[in-house]
Amino acid sequence: MSLIEDLLERPFDQAVTSRYTAMNGWIYLALGSLLLIWPGVVQTIFRDAAFVGNEAALIRVMGMAVMVIGWLYLFGGLSGGRRIVAASVLDRLVLVPLVLVPLAIAGVFPHLLLAFAVLDPTLGIGAWLLLNRSDRGPTMNTVQS
Repeated sequence: MSLIEDLLERPFDQAVTSRYTAMNGWIYLALGSLLLIWPGVVQTIFRDAAFVGNEAALIRVMGMAVMVIGWLYLFGGLSGGRRIVAASVLDRLVLVPLVLVPLAIAGVFPHLLLAFAVLDPTLGIGAWLLLNRSDRGPTMNTVQS
């Protein structure tokens, strides 16, 4: 199969956790694209101060990073693996707030970073709740009749 065919391969019947992770990927792709294309969205939506230097370039870099995360979540979700969902919960609940909140408190794009520091863990909690639902299928302790 070619690379493009591999990317466009139709996914199998997926668990809700995989569909949720893929949907999160689309959200991050959209938000990252918005930041990349229009860095001024930070002032328009979040009412942050006007850029005085090369902050627009930093917002674009952040947009690109968010797009890459979205791309990986999208295809991680489409792959159907539960590990990508579980791994995303850990980084969303621990790493993201641990890094973004102190930066926002220090005055680095405070509203934008706090928005991501709330959005990301919230979506992570959603993934965690879905992981704990009974969509795991049969376990080794289950007797098949």
